Amino acid sequence: MKSADYDADMPLMAHFAELRTRLIRVLVAVLVVFLALVGFSRELYDFISNPLVALLPKEASLIATDVASGFLAPIKLTFFVSLFLTVPFIIAQIWGFVSPALYKHEKRAALPLLLSAIVLFYVGVAFAYFVVLVPALKFFVMFAPDNVLPMTDIQSYLDFVIELFAVFGVMFEIPVATLLLVLMRIVTPQSLADKRRYIIVGCFFIAAIVTPPDGASMLMLAIPMCLLFEFGLMMAKLLVKDTAAES
Repeated sequence: MKSADYDADMPLMAHFAELRTRLIRVLVAVLVVFLALVGFSRELYDFISNPLVALLPKEASLIATDVASGFLAPIKLTFFVSLFLTVPFIIAQIWGFVSPALYKHEKRAALPLLLSAIVLFYVGVAFAYFVVLVPALKFFVMFAPDNVLPMTDIQSYLDFVIELFAVFGVMFEIPVATLLLVLMRIVTPQSLADKRRYIIVGCFFIAAIVTPPDGASMLMLAIPMCLLFEFGLMMAKLLVKDTAAES
């Protein structure tokens, strides 16, 4: 039974009113975190750019090719950090809006998936910063021609880092995506196991497209993707066994 017959009893405008309230809460939360961090925007940019600065020749540095880049790039980074830190609150608001319309057994399945998705996203971003970023930057600096002094624009570097973090954060959601596909009965664990070789090839293909053009970065994404798929498949098999035992 759904909570208080949510869909039947609540008028459509009440749904929109609650959605608006929760969106306002999200915007306020992001704004509060942003205002708390904006005074440290330069320090945040230093933290994110230190891996590149450490690899550059002594006479090279990051540069700002636009008049406003020196101001806008740290502010943009602060905004994304604010979003990053408020992800649990954002997910909680989404859950609060959706959960009343779910049955109890759907809640029991969905809540662990949501929590796992949050953790895996953070793990993926941390993996990108601490494991992947430096080898990728080394590749670009190492292969620069001898007569070219690498001096990267701060906005271009920020876009590169954000894209890298987003890719790894999303790709680390593979176990959650695998479980969702099984729960929605779109696939079965056995069908996924039978297609394992094609999925592994697909992981390497995707990694080759979305990562920087060096073999190390591709392997650092493709191998975790394969392992995460296997973990998701294992959890899906356990889930199917538990469901069969309950029935």
